[in-house]
Amino acid sequence: MDPLPTPRTQAGQDGLAALLAKPSAAVVGLDFDGTLAPIVADPEQARAHPDAVPALAALAPRLASVAVITGRPAEVAVAYGGFAGVPGLEHLTVLGHYGAERWEAATGAVTAPPPHPGVAAVRAELPGLLERTDAARGTWIEEKGRAVAVHTRRAADPQAAFEALRVPLAGLATRYGLILEPGRLVLELRPPGMDKGVALLDHARATGAECVVYAGDDLGDLPAFAAIDTLRADGVPGLLVCSGSTEVTELAERADLVVDGPEGVVALLLRLAAATG
Repeated sequence: MDPLPTPRTQAGQDGLAALLAKPSAAVVGLDFDGTLAPIVADPEQARAHPDAVPALAALAPRLASVAVITGRPAEVAVAYGGFAGVPGLEHLTVLGHYGAERWEAATGAVTAPPPHPGVAAVRAELPGLLERTDAARGTWIEEKGRAVAVHTRRAADPQAAFEALRVPLAGLATRYGLILEPGRLVLELRPPGMDKGVALLDHARATGAECVVYAGDDLGDLPAFAAIDTLRADGVPGLLVCSGSTEVTELAERADLVVDGPEGVVALLLRLAAATG
């Protein structure tokens, strides 16, 4: 197996060194779509990379915790990831809806607060808004339970449709007390107060992490990167990993280590498992 890559920053090198020195005190957080699962045109067809679960099962028993942090409902991520009932993943946590939902492999149960009423109101108005917008041709709505998203990947000009819809969708979100979360050719309207940074920080502190690694690919992962910065300022080493793509460059610019999409993330997980075994 190839050796572990060297992070390009000193902070990243310190984070990797801390994980290797004491893996039992390390937390690894991972986005799902674009990080553990390749991006596909239809999100309902997304599935984890075929080697993702074996890699996680090899690494997780050596760590304090592994948490998948996703904008999807927790149960959907569990099903699409194939995480339930896997030996080695008995203590896996999936934080869905940016941390509003929590699934524990140990119990198979999901805990969550009541849904935000603004989501139902947005769900009712969104089709009419899209019908009135020329740029919406070819876009489609994804129902996410506690959120709703508009995808532009199938539009004739996906990026132009994405940009044209940002302002009207932001206005709709604001009217009902929601926020607009932009992603890779998707605009999600969801409740405020929780993001991947809050989720990661809470999970790291609850587990007493002495080192935290986070891997993501999209704009919604930037708050998790910021959480690593907060932990570093508190003396907890961390490593920022970007699952690289040509659609979003902001994470690559911030990351300590850039890998080649989900395949690169899986390879990194396997190398970490070998290095800590």
